[in-house]
Amino acid sequence: MDTKTLHRMIRVDQAGEFGATRIYEGQLAVMGDRGPHSAEIRHMAAQEAEHRKKFDALLAQRGVRPTALQPFWSAAGYALGAGTALIGPEAAMACTAAIETEIDRHYSEQLEALEASGADPELAEMIAAFREDEREHRDAALAHGAERAPAYPLLSAAIRLGCRLAIRLSERV
Repeated sequence: MDTKTLHRMIRVDQAGEFGATRIYEGQLAVMGDRGPHSAEIRHMAAQEAEHRKKFDALLAQRGVRPTALQPFWSAAGYALGAGTALIGPEAAMACTAAIETEIDRHYSEQLEALEASGADPELAEMIAAFREDEREHRDAALAHGAERAPAYPLLSAAIRLGCRLAIRLSERV
């Protein structure tokens, strides 16, 4: 696996973790500390902040440029979080379930490529650990009523599509 591919992986993963922190900030701004799922969201947000911190450090250590779309992801992530929270607590959970489903798929694809090439065991270890956290977030969101959100199939499909698009763009831009 070449350096360009590894840099693309790090760039997109850092962008995703940054976006996740913004989504949770938006949700908590609307729901506050006393919303029905605020404690769970704060827990997930703390884990995402730790993931982001580690990817930020990896960007710096390896001289990887962050995505140029970061200002857009900041606004879009916050708006998505706030918007789903305004719909209701189950919609906020539906947002998490949809995104984490896509991130699980994305991280799994990256791990397969890293393991097949034997490249970058440090990055593979980080992604494997973070993938487990993302799976826990998805499962927690489903347990907290994600599928009871208004128009759940449509909401989930739209968020998943947006997530896939964000991944592709952040890898390249």
